[in-house]
Amino acid sequence: MTTETIRTAHAVGTPSVLGTFFAWATVARQRLQLRNMDQRLLDDIGLTGHEAEIEANRPFWDVPASWRR
Repeated sequence: MTTETIRTAHAVGTPSVLGTFFAWATVARQRLQLRNMDQRLLDDIGLTGHEAEIEANRPFWDVPASWRR
């Protein structure tokens, strides 16, 4: 997930319920995509299979602090 995705969801002001839902849905979709990547793609983004598995298994509401405003 990009930082821009989260910022866009909250750019209008205080986080709305809809914005939060959008951000969570985006995180869930991206973690599912990460789970389905083969090793060649993981190598391209600089992750090991273990690192990708850890990230993919995080709950959708658990995003890094750097993604939050």
